Amino acid sequence: MEWISNLFFSPSAVQTVVILSLICAVGLALGKVKILGVSLGIAFVFFIGILAGHLGVRGDAEMMDYAQNFGLILFVYVLGLSVGPGFFGSLAHEGLSLNMWSVAIILLGSVLALVLCPLTGISLQDMAGLLCGATTNTPALGAAQQTLSQLGISPSGTALGCALTYPLGVVGVILAILVLRKLFVRAEDLIVKHQNTEKETYIARFEVVNPAINGKTLAQLAIMTQLKFIISRVWRNGEVIVPKSATQLKLNDRLMVVATQDEASVLEVLFGKRLEEDWNKEEVDWNSLDTKVESRIVVLTRPMLNGKTLGDLQLRHTHRVNVSRVSRGDLTLLALPNLRLQYGDRLHIVGEPKAVADVEALFGNRVESLNEPNLSAIFIGIIFGLILGAVPIHLPGMSIPVRLGIAGGPIIVGILVGAFGPRFHLITYTTRSASLMLRKLGLSLYLACLGLDSGVHFFETVMRPEGLVWIGVGFLLTVVPVLLIGFLLLKLKKYDYGTICGILCGSMANPMALTYANDTISSDTPSVSYATVYPLGMFLRVILIQVMLMFFL
Repeated sequence: MEWISNLFFSPSAVQTVVILSLICAVGLALGKVKILGVSLGIAFVFFIGILAGHLGVRGDAEMMDYAQNFGLILFVYVLGLSVGPGFFGSLAHEGLSLNMWSVAIILLGSVLALVLCPLTGISLQDMAGLLCGATTNTPALGAAQQTLSQLGISPSGTALGCALTYPLGVVGVILAILVLRKLFVRAEDLIVKHQNTEKETYIARFEVVNPAINGKTLAQLAIMTQLKFIISRVWRNGEVIVPKSATQLKLNDRLMVVATQDEASVLEVLFGKRLEEDWNKEEVDWNSLDTKVESRIVVLTRPMLNGKTLGDLQLRHTHRVNVSRVSRGDLTLLALPNLRLQYGDRLHIVGEPKAVADVEALFGNRVESLNEPNLSAIFIGIIFGLILGAVPIHLPGMSIPVRLGIAGGPIIVGILVGAFGPRFHLITYTTRSASLMLRKLGLSLYLACLGLDSGVHFFETVMRPEGLVWIGVGFLLTVVPVLLIGFLLLKLKKYDYGTICGILCGSMANPMALTYANDTISSDTPSVSYATVYPLGMFLRVILIQVMLMFFL
């Protein structure tokens, strides 16, 4: 039975893989268990790693270092890649305001940590770990550890501090949300106050009764107004027309128009009459409107079209079809000429059956090919992310340059590749399930290694008086910024409670608290605001923790 002993207890490459796999499997299984309606999810891997480290489980040092670094790199890069397509768009309009409140929470927590250092006697390197655990931000911990290593300081205390404060960091945000709801939230705060409909398409039918546009072509109409809309069908004298830019509008024409919901009411003034019909139900059978015109959803799977704009393809002139809208992930985009197409987009095509079939062949429409992962974009992106992370950034007043490191570099490159990759014909499409799996794989490996390393001195530190002080300080770093900013947002009455919950959870990088908020709020506003503030908040914490250590250590 010596081989079993070697497999589990003799440090080697294979033994390390076995141990980490076992920790991840047990942690992920127990993470699904709900206690008082709350489950810790993937965070439980961290705690199982701590327990294993406390019990004396050890792995090969080099393998552990590799698994921890690779897990963190994979997690942050794929995270950046998944949020990249909507990141810069989210900064416009209300998204910028949401991010500013998130930044306020982050800055308040960082300043509080610096103030508590002299008051409690906790060293800054240990306080950095407490802050990372209190904000459940493992990429920031990776950046702090790398910075301390560059300064020649052992990061073991930092990892231990994170391990001590991480549990209450998860629970603290949930408790803060509960306190806000019980004490300060009123019925009107639960009503959705803002809904960003800029990119959400809305379908309506109009009748042309405005004599000012009689005889005008669609091209002339586009010049006359700044409104953005697509006319997919025109009914005239009982017949349906698939319009082109040269098509003239006539009085009594009936138009099927796709626009944003905000502009639909303005279009009524332009055309003259809006028909009282609901075309925004999911079960609408578009092909039943007219047998001569077919509506079909076509998936872009032809790599050469990735990054092309709709205007480049000239579909109206060359194929006599209209693209009414484009579905991308959870978004439905208006099919404007300057819309840049991406691999995996679903285009809603309207035209004669033969023309639609020709366009389907043009775009590929090989749905099965979407299941084939494009791993080259991930590995290439990781390379450039690590290169960016290694670039020294010289800041005034600092003797040692700041580096984005293995946490900051990959997440920035991931965001940039996700947002701008199609412009350079780089296929960045990844299915949602594949993205979630890669992120969970990377984060599980990182948390398992981190917990295994921290568990060596975890329980003996908790039992010491300073251990209890660390836990108390971490709880303050979690709850105080969330409660203060949450209370202020409620008093300003600018956002509904769901949106506020998303801001609080996103700024604290706490998906477990977001899950709780989604379970207790009927709208999807927590998820929307969470996704808006999460990328910038994650990036800012990674940079800020390094600046704190460089300037004040």
